[in-house]
Amino acid sequence: MARTGLLVVLCITFVLLDLALSQSSKPKAGKKRRSKEKETDGDLKTQIDKLWREVNSLKEMQALQTVCLRGTKVHKRCYLAFDGPKHFHEANEDCIAKGGTLATPRSSDENNAVRDYGKKSLPGETEIWLGINDMVTEGKFVDVNGIAINYFNWNKAQPNGGKRENCALLNQSAQGRWQDEVCRSLKKYICEFIIP
Repeated sequence: MARTGLLVVLCITFVLLDLALSQSSKPKAGKKRRSKEKETDGDLKTQIDKLWREVNSLKEMQALQTVCLRGTKVHKRCYLAFDGPKHFHEANEDCIAKGGTLATPRSSDENNAVRDYGKKSLPGETEIWLGINDMVTEGKFVDVNGIAINYFNWNKAQPNGGKRENCALLNQSAQGRWQDEVCRSLKKYICEFIIP
């Protein structure tokens, strides 16, 4: 369905472009006609810009649908696991480059979804990066956008790393509880994509 919509938008865009080009190549006669043509050109440019925004929006939706098909969808979010271990910052940069961020559970349902998806897609992996850290202020955990988090699922006696361990991970051995870890450790990760 998204492809059909994309094709329709592209066809309309090309028709409008052709119309704009054919009108701009006609000889102009008189001042009134020129000002009317300028208005029409402005309207066409506005319509073309709007159509390009719609095309780009459809492309983004199609990309998200592809992510959701390869990963899992829970609560208006798609999660997609990556098998190559990376440092916290590298993992987050990779997620951003793909249009998301590191997974950041905001409720026990989301935490359980990330845990279950991690077990299925990264079998045998016990520790997975979360998009949570306290790098700026010790003990004040925020998401990768710097926004304070309200849901916590720390394992017993965690977080306990002080200024040395500033990044959070989900521990499969502890039933999805969190622990703090040195950000330079190599861990596998799950990216999170928000579905509009």
